[in-house]
Amino acid sequence: MLPEILVAGVLQCLVYAAFILNAHRQDWDNLLIVCAVLFILPLMIAIALLGLRRQEYPFTIAVFVTLIFFNAAVAVLSAARIPVSYTGLLCAYPVVTVVMIAANLKLRRSLQDRIALLAFPDAHRVSALLGGKVAIIRDQNADLSGFDRVLIDAETHHHPEWAVFLTRAHMIGAEVTPWISFLELRQGRVDVDAFDVSHLAYSPSQIYYSKAKRALDVIAVLISAPITAPLGILIWLYIRALDGGPAIFIQTRRGYGGRPFSMLKFRTMYQGQDGGATRARDSRIIKGCGFLRRLRLDELPQLLNIWRGEMSLIGPRPVAEYVAQESEAAEPKFIHRSLVLPGITGWAQVNSGYAETTKEEIDKLSYDLYYIKHLSVDLDILIVISTISTVLFGRGAR
Repeated sequence: MLPEILVAGVLQCLVYAAFILNAHRQDWDNLLIVCAVLFILPLMIAIALLGLRRQEYPFTIAVFVTLIFFNAAVAVLSAARIPVSYTGLLCAYPVVTVVMIAANLKLRRSLQDRIALLAFPDAHRVSALLGGKVAIIRDQNADLSGFDRVLIDAETHHHPEWAVFLTRAHMIGAEVTPWISFLELRQGRVDVDAFDVSHLAYSPSQIYYSKAKRALDVIAVLISAPITAPLGILIWLYIRALDGGPAIFIQTRRGYGGRPFSMLKFRTMYQGQDGGATRARDSRIIKGCGFLRRLRLDELPQLLNIWRGEMSLIGPRPVAEYVAQESEAAEPKFIHRSLVLPGITGWAQVNSGYAETTKEEIDKLSYDLYYIKHLSVDLDILIVISTISTVLFGRGAR
């Protein structure tokens, strides 16, 4: 994290100094004191983040830790009666926040846990799923000091004979985790066969976020309207000019609670053409509309679906009713996708792309159920970043 610490310290000092110089202040000693505090601040934040490196929500943790330390630094400067520019500090805060978020995400990706797996009948298969580099422990008196995490099989090891061993693991600081939960987090998908709706035991933060998500969707639509509304009108006029007819078409999709709704989309194919999968230089696509599809601007009218409460910015992609019925016939748990509002983009979308067959829909289900189970601000932010990366740079699933 050292490069990020230095970058955050330097950028904060530059931003703050710019405000002081712009105000024509010449109290250089006060400027040096404030800059020294701002330069040291990222180091203190980094130390705290290292101590919290195994927390589940790296984005949220970084935001709150940075906010606490930054406010503490401002309080110390104020208590010491150092003349400061509060405007300069206010502008420096987003800088350190963004850099420390990036640093914490990088830290989480770089973590290499030393993992041990307690022996049980299926241990070798699980070890292979985890890359084959997991030590399998059979002796209850084994030394655990070389491990950061101990994976257990809940059915086998939630038993009195393993109680002392698991207590010892906790006492040395090793995290004890069911192997299926660890594999789920590592792969970003659930085991559909093992999944049960009873697994959706939301934490208080997830409950609060699920309630706030609708308000955030509406706010996002309102804030983006000055850009998206004129852009949508231009696209509508372009399609009408080139091919006439309706520029927007309506598809009946399955929504929240299994209820059908009318999903809106810009028409990007010439009238009379069948839909389905497209290919490069597809003659069915209106000239110039391939660009709209690539940037997903054809889905701009779905902001109206969000405004009407039929969709969310992020959630499982809505499927046609016949697709839902075919998928449910193959896998009854497909119905659980309807536990949340469908979205313009989603976890399955950025990891698995579009599905053309029932088998592919069932494969995507493992990602959708993971999203529903692990609903959080952090996961939604990761989806937004992945979507932008896919749309602009072609990285990841499309």
